[in-house]
Formats: sequence, C-alpha cells, structure tokens
Amino acid sequence: MSALAARVAPLSLLSGGRARCLVERNLLVYRRIWPVVFSGFFEPLFYLFGVGVGIGQLVGDVTGPGGQPVTYAAFVAPGLLAASAMNGAIYESTMNIFFKLKYGKVYEAILATPVGPRDIAVGEIIWCQARGALYASGFLVVVAALGLLPAGLWMGLLALPAAVLIGFAFGAVGMAATTFMRSWQDFDLVQMVILPLFLFSATFFPLDVYPPAIQPLLQLSPLYHGVALLRSLTLGSFGVAMLGHVAFLVVMAAVGIAIAGRRIERLLLT
Repeated sequence: MSALAARVAPLSLLSGGRARCLVERNLLVYRRIWPVVFSGFFEPLFYLFGVGVGIGQLVGDVTGPGGQPVTYAAFVAPGLLAASAMNGAIYESTMNIFFKLKYGKVYEAILATPVGPRDIAVGEIIWCQARGALYASGFLVVVAALGLLPAGLWMGLLALPAAVLIGFAFGAVGMAATTFMRSWQDFDLVQMVILPLFLFSATFFPLDVYPPAIQPLLQLSPLYHGVALLRSLTLGSFGVAMLGHVAFLVVMAAVGIAIAGRRIERLLLT
C-alpha cells in the first residue's frame, strides 16, 4: 500500500470500506468461539445483583443526579452498564490485539491484501466497540427486566447509543495502549488502571460523598463521564452537563484512533 493510501485509510471508518473487511473477519472467527465473547458480561451482572439489589435492600433510596430519590439498585445499574461497555471494549482491544500483533502475526498476513495499517486500526476499534455494545445490550435487557429504568423503557433505550460511545472511546484508547506493550506482564498495568476506574468513578456512590478536595480528580476519570451520562439518561435527568460528557468521550475516542493508527503503521511497516 502506498503512503498516500495509508494516510487516507481512516476515511474507511466513514465509507465502510477496507476496515469493514476486518470486522467481517472477526465475526467469522468468533462465531466458533462465541462463549469467549460473553465472558466479560457476567462480572457487572454479579455486581448488580450482589451490590445493587442485595446491599440495596439495606441502603434504601439515594439521591439521583436531578435531586430526586431513587432506589440504590436503579442508581448503581447505569454505572455498571458503563462498566460493562468498558470491559467489553478493553478486553478485546488489549489481550486479543496484543496476541494478533506480537504472536499470531495476523496483521502481517492482512497487509498482503489491499487492507492497510490504519484500516486495521479502525476495523479493530470498530470490533472492540461492537463487543462493548453487545455487553451493554445484554446488560440493559436485564436492567429493564428488573424495572430499574425509572425514566421508562423508551428513555432508557437512549442509554444504548451512549454505551456504544463509551465502548468506542475505551476501545480506541485500549488499542493505542496495546501498541506500546512489550510482554504479557504489561497487562498488569491495565488492571491497575481499570480497577480504580471501576471503583472510583461514581459507579457505586454519588460524587458528593467523596471529600471535596478529590472530587475534581474523580471527574477526570473517563468512566465517570460515561457513568454520569448513562445515569442522566436512565433516570431522566437531562442537562447541559451531558454535552460535556459526550464531548469528553468523543475527544478520547479521536485521540485513541489517531495514536493507534500511527503506532500500528509504524509497527507493521518498519
């Protein structure tokens, strides 16, 4: 592939061109190992029943984003929905991409086709986002079945495209980070980042329960913006702040795509 084609390859994200071929390739592979895809779905579900429903019986109602009281389970559910989208995208964009890049030599074979390095980056990020969306869809069905959508089912469905955006943002950043990893031990660093994000992004507690001095620090968490966005949608509390959450995730995705595309191009063509 020429240098010019490599530069314009990100446009395949909009045209559905070469990047789509990589998504189709992943679909063909994963249809034979589909139980692996659902492995990351259950952890947030266990937290929902164990913490949201179980401990929620002891906690009672909490204050939602609009100041209205909601059940603890309804408060926790959108946070876990955001975590489910994050998990799906991160699991796919780190370990699986690392194996293809370092050991499977999958991408070297793909480069023998008209697909270029940046097409690979865009296609894999789309696939990571699709896996995150799959997790989020299944989790949203469970949340709706439990009656944990105070704003109603139709308003709660708006949380699905928001969860897709969360998965896309984390998938892009996850793939960018994977291109810098040198060994399997580096994945310990991924867990060191993901676990604090999961626990300290207002997933289980309102932001105002934390000391005022550290609240601005918690608001820098990418997952916090996803949690706050989904919580506003599922609880029917709309405001201008939602645009800020969306903008943060869009910028995060754009930066991740840019870095991943350049790094993939450098690793595969040099």
